[in-house]
Amino acid sequence: MNKPLLSIIILNYYSSGLVKQCLQGLFSEKINTSFEVIVVDNASNDGCLDMVKNKFPQVKTIALNKNHGYAAGNNAGLKQAHGDFILILNPDVAIFGSALDNLVNFMETHSKIGLAAPKLVNPDGSVQMSTFTFPSFWLPIFRRTPLGYWPWAKTKIDHYLMMNWNHKQNKAVDWLLGACLIVRREALDRVGFLDERFFLYVEDTDWCRRFWEKNWQVYYVAEVSMVHYHQRQSADALFLGLFNKITWIHIASWIKYFKKWGLRVPHPSADEE
Repeated sequence: MNKPLLSIIILNYYSSGLVKQCLQGLFSEKINTSFEVIVVDNASNDGCLDMVKNKFPQVKTIALNKNHGYAAGNNAGLKQAHGDFILILNPDVAIFGSALDNLVNFMETHSKIGLAAPKLVNPDGSVQMSTFTFPSFWLPIFRRTPLGYWPWAKTKIDHYLMMNWNHKQNKAVDWLLGACLIVRREALDRVGFLDERFFLYVEDTDWCRRFWEKNWQVYYVAEVSMVHYHQRQSADALFLGLFNKITWIHIASWIKYFKKWGLRVPHPSADEE
């Protein structure tokens, strides 16, 4: 039986140093899975693609003519990927040891799973909240205004963030943070690419919902860990976050999401318990 090919897509936007670090990590680890790497640049003009061509000539590069956003940028890579599985990888995620092989093996042995993600941990080893339930219309408002301090609202936020779960078991979930997602080619062909109506944020929520809609499971793989050097740009600071441009981009994406899907909140992963 032939080994599967994994396509790894890394999207750059003024993160040349992180891309370099990410690629160094990938090519320094002993990875048994056959893989190709595609670096897409969202018109950063930060020298990233020249660096990649000079230091990592085996990597394919795609230069976009302007910043098309997260969904369109990753779609450019997806369209050029040849793998049986495709990994969308943020440049601030570090892969160590056998994590990549284990993630691919997990997908190979669970044929009903269309999309999955590893456990993301902080540099100090603590677990990041990267699994979520599908949001209600009020959820973004609770998270961005002082209403989030209300006990009732806090309960809703904790449910959304799955705070009542220890994240120690593999589990079907509603949706996963888009920092590191592995997708099955067969499922991608049925579900389609990321929705480019979302410039930044919520495209991962929408994508996972579409996988469930096409009867492909979405899974959190707790047995595989990767380090995410993550800093929230949209800021959870209640009320003050409303003065942040990134927060307004986030809110715009939420509005598009609810316009697309309506107000019904499905929880398909509950059927997998």
